[in-house]
Amino acid sequence: MFIISSKMMLKKAQQEGYAVPAFNIHNLETLQVVVETAAELRSPLIVSGTPGTFSYAGIDNIVAIAGVLAKNWNHPLAVHLDHHENATDIEEKVATGIRSVMIDASHLPFADNIALVKQVTDYCHRYDASVEAELGRLGGQEDDLIVDGKDVLYTHPEQAREFVSKTGIDSLAVAIGTAHGLYTAAPKLDFERLEEIRQCVDVPLVLHGASGLPTQDIKRAISLGICKVNVATELKIAFSEALKDYLNNHRDASDPRHYMVPAKAAMKEVVRKVIVDCGCEGKI
Repeated sequence: MFIISSKMMLKKAQQEGYAVPAFNIHNLETLQVVVETAAELRSPLIVSGTPGTFSYAGIDNIVAIAGVLAKNWNHPLAVHLDHHENATDIEEKVATGIRSVMIDASHLPFADNIALVKQVTDYCHRYDASVEAELGRLGGQEDDLIVDGKDVLYTHPEQAREFVSKTGIDSLAVAIGTAHGLYTAAPKLDFERLEEIRQCVDVPLVLHGASGLPTQDIKRAISLGICKVNVATELKIAFSEALKDYLNNHRDASDPRHYMVPAKAAMKEVVRKVIVDCGCEGKI
């Protein structure tokens, strides 16, 4: 079994004081990069896709390619549904073999958030699929999800206690000052809030919006209970900038086997850095 649940992966990270990176992918090349790099560094790995990614690349295609790469590298991994909001959509994807799910109902009122998350959790646990949910809202844009600054909400520690207890989730994504996309100014993370949340709940905590965060902030967040770190935008920028640079300098290039090479190499350096920042080298 090469595509696995992320539950025990995150529990181990929690026990040993590191974080598991969750890298957003989009196609064959980006999947190749994250699996190859994680295998070389013997790092646990979560491969994430938003609803838009699964629509673009195809659910079965992503699962099949990830499974083959995991087998070839002898490196088990989790394929994760990132920021999914529809219960039926989640159920259909779990049926394809996906065993790691994020149900994002953070845009709903607290009681409605609990109700939808519990519905999804009860279903997923029947199939040994782990469930992550979000309390509070990050600003910025992730796929088609856009949250204006006025709608940003920080996670309340006592609400987190009730939320985890009533939903039965396996991990909790918290809002402590990070944002999706690139930062226009240095982020100021509420580490005191994170510490309070950690004292209120015992499930692994998840940090979204880690692209561009300073290494010291990532490490401090991990020391205070973060067990999963999500990176998306930073990967896309490294890949696309290297690709554009190659094509600008090789106007006659037409073979993707050539022009994808520098793009993959640039992305690989970001993946390697995140793994090192998470402290998860050699943890598999």
